[in-house]
Amino acid sequence: MTALDGKVAPGDPLSPPERAAGDPLSQHVAHTVETVASVHSRVQGQVTRHQRAIDVLTTALGRPRTLYIIIGIVVGWCVGNSLLTSPIDRPPFFWLQGSMGLSAILMATVILITQNRQTREAEQRAQLDLQVNLLVEKKVAKLIDLIEELRRDLPNVKNRVDEAANAMTETVDAVAVLSALEQTIDDPAGQKQDAGSTQSK
Repeated sequence: MTALDGKVAPGDPLSPPERAAGDPLSQHVAHTVETVASVHSRVQGQVTRHQRAIDVLTTALGRPRTLYIIIGIVVGWCVGNSLLTSPIDRPPFFWLQGSMGLSAILMATVILITQNRQTREAEQRAQLDLQVNLLVEKKVAKLIDLIEELRRDLPNVKNRVDEAANAMTETVDAVAVLSALEQTIDDPAGQKQDAGSTQSK
């Protein structure tokens, strides 16, 4: 399948020789695409008209040609005022310095506004990913529990204790994991020291 024309290659496993419109896989893929599109549309719908204009300006400023334009303006201004008999801005070009300083403040403000919006969107996506991952983890733990229960009930399967499977049936405590992660980040030197002392023994 190509991303440009949406056509399907003959050997593409995702789109069969001829998949029926009511095929469960096709319905699942379509539902997933619609969900992602609706989330994206919802986020974009919350963007104001002023924010869209600032995004366009930020995109334009973030291109290489902006650097060339700035260099051209600075060089042209300096050379032009140096060649004029009565220059508008004599060296060390105070007008140029003032305009460049004002432009830098405006550009930094525009970039910060765009970054703040993108940070909010990233936080929303991260929260969504976390909730989905926790839900998937609970589902996987439940599936493992059901499979283990089925294995114990089957008469032709030897019953045995699988510690790894038993551990996987327990859902992960997100708060405990976060606390352990924070402790690891806060005290990495202590853990390295403990590891070194253990190896020396």
